Amino acid sequence: MSLPETAREVRLAERPSGWPTDRTFETATVPVSEPAAGQLLVRNLVMSVDPAMRGQMDDRPSYVAPFQVGEPLTGAAVGEVVASEAEGFQPGDLVMHVLGWREYAVLDAGAARRLDPELAEPNAFLGVLGAPGLTAYTGLFEITGLRETDVVFISGAAGAVGSIAGQLAKLHGARRVVGSAGSDEKVRHLTEDLGFDAAFNYKRGPVHQQLAEAAPDGIDVYFDNVGGDHLEAAIHTMNDFGRIAMCGAISQYNEVDAQPGPRGMFQMVSKRLTARGFIVIDHFDKYPEFMTEVGGWLRQGRIRYEETVLHGLDRAPEAFLGMMRGENTGKMLVDLR
Repeated sequence: MSLPETAREVRLAERPSGWPTDRTFETATVPVSEPAAGQLLVRNLVMSVDPAMRGQMDDRPSYVAPFQVGEPLTGAAVGEVVASEAEGFQPGDLVMHVLGWREYAVLDAGAARRLDPELAEPNAFLGVLGAPGLTAYTGLFEITGLRETDVVFISGAAGAVGSIAGQLAKLHGARRVVGSAGSDEKVRHLTEDLGFDAAFNYKRGPVHQQLAEAAPDGIDVYFDNVGGDHLEAAIHTMNDFGRIAMCGAISQYNEVDAQPGPRGMFQMVSKRLTARGFIVIDHFDKYPEFMTEVGGWLRQGRIRYEETVLHGLDRAPEAFLGMMRGENTGKMLVDLR
């Protein structure tokens, strides 16, 4: 295929204070470069927007480097190789990499993972078979050591990670799985489509009351995607020796001032609870095992996944802001085709 002379990319225009806005982003047109030795030129087909990107917009140390003002944002993407100067890759190969937020990307071959197009659609490798799925898998099995006797509570359960975590818990025989979500429609989706035993709309009343009603025997495992009042309610509802996988705290990512910690923290002592934070990049060694198990369930139709897809690079900021507001069901993606 003939290559365009120019393509577009989305850059960080300014660092946000609190919630990002349209002014946080800017779109630039740049030349399309030929790959050097050992590199690939990839036409991006679909890109991911993720909560962790909000932290990268701030100029502070974290587990990933911050975005730089005036430079393109980065994030997971799946694309087609259109030119290769690297052994083992050829035009037409489907690859996953981290140079999203742009229409074309030049990257080192070592930074690309070749994908099997027969296994799933490209979008799935950014969701159920990508970092969100591996995050759910790691949190449940590596961090909490899920058991069949467990009652599991998952916050943000209709999102990319939570929706997979709930299904994995059920497939591994958890006694009861409860989820929280931000709308009645999402609650219905959790119980009717994804097999959750119970779910509630956290906007309908105090989380601790709704959780107690949904899990009258208490909970043994909490998969935390939200923090705040959800974490406080989980600690209050947990049985002795309960385990918490601390994956995220999206309720607090855009707060300017530090938020108070959960009340009742002495229950961590009196109930002998365990809480452990984790980042999926520390667990990439589990990817082959994860792909074998979860990929197998996906092929068998035992796992469902939902996507909210916006089309065109111009809508990438809109997709990111919508994801932060919880407007998505399942994985939020931007289709660039």
